Amino acid sequence: MLLGTERLVLRRFRASDATALAAYRSDPDVARYQTWEAPFPPSKAETAVRNFAASSPDRAGYFQYAVEHVADEVLIGDVYVRLHDNLKQAEIGFTMAPAYQGKGLATEAVRAVLGRLFRVQGLHKVTGECDARNERSAALLQRVGFRREGLLRQQTFLKGEWTDDLIFGLLAEEFLAGYAPKRPR
Repeated sequence: MLLGTERLVLRRFRASDATALAAYRSDPDVARYQTWEAPFPPSKAETAVRNFAASSPDRAGYFQYAVEHVADEVLIGDVYVRLHDNLKQAEIGFTMAPAYQGKGLATEAVRAVLGRLFRVQGLHKVTGECDARNERSAALLQRVGFRREGLLRQQTFLKGEWTDDLIFGLLAEEFLAGYAPKRPR
């Protein structure tokens, strides 16, 4: 376990997560604003899980936290972090299985990861980007303290169309001043 909250364990991916990853990434509503296509084949999930498990949250590059629901002991989502080469900035993203959406679990997971990035790793800034039509992701970013910093018009060609992207940013000083985490498990 890398991080824990009252309801979640955030950990490295393991081979047994491939089936759950394929299932929630195959949902058209989950995939709608993401770069992958639904259905997300099991073979692709197996490759993704191997790649996720091989990366490090402390080195520059990509790391994917597996989000496990404590009560159900199942993979319910993931939180993506791309740590910049300077080790002082990162980008964050998140995905949650439909059955676990709307319960504050993604917010809880993102807050836990932000706590590690700012408190343990000493980052200066974390950014988030989402399709401008993805109101729920934009709301989550704002709920955890991100500020909207911009709109990139027709920035991304995704699934056959040009989409606008919203850009959000959160500074360490803002996060540390405005968020008091629950005691870690």
